[in-house]
Amino acid sequence: MTEPSPAARLAAIQARIAHAAKLARRAADAVTLIAVSKTHPAEAIAPLIAAGQRVFGENRVQEAAAKWPALREGAPDAQLHLIGQLQSNKAAEAVALFDAIHSVDRPSLVTALARAMDKADRRPACFVQVNIGDEPQKGGAPTAELPALLAEARAAELPVAGLMCIPPADREPAPYFALLAKLAEDHGLAGLSMGMSGDFETAVMIGATQVRVGTALFGARA
Repeated sequence: MTEPSPAARLAAIQARIAHAAKLARRAADAVTLIAVSKTHPAEAIAPLIAAGQRVFGENRVQEAAAKWPALREGAPDAQLHLIGQLQSNKAAEAVALFDAIHSVDRPSLVTALARAMDKADRRPACFVQVNIGDEPQKGGAPTAELPALLAEARAAELPVAGLMCIPPADREPAPYFALLAKLAEDHGLAGLSMGMSGDFETAVMIGATQVRVGTALFGARA
């Protein structure tokens, strides 16, 4: 059977987002699709750009820095979001390269990002990552520490746009998405970065404003 084209995959994901939004009585354009291009080469990304996709997610600063300057020459309006963990010593590079950072998760990173943003006079949107299942192996601020971290981020004048989470694997994600939505509401935040290839429709129905989709757009990695 012939593999669907990148444009066909993109259209299918957009249609599924629109359907989930309609069921939740939300506007489809209230949800931003982040195409997770981590580990994929430029030649796999270019067809999605040609099909109209403009928001992409990368996990590592170094990988993004190697791929995206050339890709952006042909698509200067492309937006790049960092969705992986960020070391504090890479904060300046991340601020220079990314339009949004989804993995703010500790006070030392808040300090490093604030310093880098002031120096570069550039302020990418920031999402505070919450370890929504309180899993020891995962990044993100523990839920109990979220209020203090948000207070530090706001005091440092980081442009906090919302919260991000990755629910525990092999568990029903809806309760975790609902908890993140409640935490965001409690703290006066509108942005919800949640939902991936296997659960983005559930996330949209619970209020996601950004969904991070990789495999469903690019196919399984070799």
